[in-house]
Amino acid sequence: MTELAAVKAALKSQAVETPSWAYGNSGTRFKVFAQQGVPRSPREKLDDAAKVHEFTGVAPTVALHIPWDRVDDYAALARHAEERGLRLGAINSNTFQDDAYRLGSVCHPDAGVRRKAVDHLLECVDIMDATGSRDLKLWFADGTNYPGQDDIRARQDRLAEALAEVYGRLGEGQRMLLEYKLFEPAFYTTDVPDWGTAYAHCLKLGPKARVVVDTGHHAPGTNIEFIVATLLREDRLGAFDFNSRFYADDDLMVGAADPFQLFRIMYEVVRGDGLGSDVAFMLDQCHNIEAKIPAIIRSVMNVQEATAKALLVDRAALAGAQAAGDVLGANAVLMDAYNTDVRPLLREVREEMGLDPDPMGAYARSGWAEKIVAERVGGEQAGWGA
Repeated sequence: MTELAAVKAALKSQAVETPSWAYGNSGTRFKVFAQQGVPRSPREKLDDAAKVHEFTGVAPTVALHIPWDRVDDYAALARHAEERGLRLGAINSNTFQDDAYRLGSVCHPDAGVRRKAVDHLLECVDIMDATGSRDLKLWFADGTNYPGQDDIRARQDRLAEALAEVYGRLGEGQRMLLEYKLFEPAFYTTDVPDWGTAYAHCLKLGPKARVVVDTGHHAPGTNIEFIVATLLREDRLGAFDFNSRFYADDDLMVGAADPFQLFRIMYEVVRGDGLGSDVAFMLDQCHNIEAKIPAIIRSVMNVQEATAKALLVDRAALAGAQAAGDVLGANAVLMDAYNTDVRPLLREVREEMGLDPDPMGAYARSGWAEKIVAERVGGEQAGWGA
């Protein structure tokens, strides 16, 4: 296989999971903005996700969020996905929107609240059994706002106890993905604030526990690609949540703030043989002011473009420059790949896959946007309930 053929094969086999919540209404802390044609049920979310996969060819799975996507029959929901050429992906838990979780969930000082939270996580594993999903994704809003509010070490003990119980419930082939976030909503301590904390808990739990790297969950200036390289080296990188940020949140389209960073991350994925591994590449975005389906299509394309550039790095030339101590030469190898216009290559890849070479244009011409506005009248639109 030629080098170009290998690059094309890697791009054709790439898979980016889209999040069900990105198809619903969302907004800021002050207002959720409604749009016309927004899904009113998990099934309609899957209908929209099928359009993203139809026009990109690389978005075959959809992550669910419980209780936002709660249904009476999860096996039937999985069949609905299959009928549209999709599969159900990660099951995301929600332990941050119930009044009981004001002081935390699995780290709460009250044992009854902790029990409520753990029972929800176990319910999510039950849902995984019904949907055939591989991954349970955990993000906790737990933390404290004031010094002395709670015992920092005791909260870590409570977290470890909860994770161990849920880990013990995982079935064959199922995984636990632990996400971290620098801060918010807790402003003094956050119980899972960084990759080191997440990694330490996963290491103690066992091989089914992996770390999620959310690209928006770091302090400014953090070298995310170093984190990615390290977790890949330790075989503990479970998934990405792709998005982008300028300041303190992470709901912009992936690559919006720093496409060069996305390229650097994807190069470490390629370098660490993570592209064809069991690492899950997911979007975690809320589209507040832009049209939702086009924003998701564009996000998938942004990941594809960064991946294509990463695959074009001349790794032999880079290794030679690094071994020779040629600082500028090594940097130039990376920059040559980054500065390559890969859009013609991706158009060729799509045509070879039997797709329209212009996913955004194809969606606009499909009439789906007009169809859902006309048909989705009445009922309650989906959203994240803020």
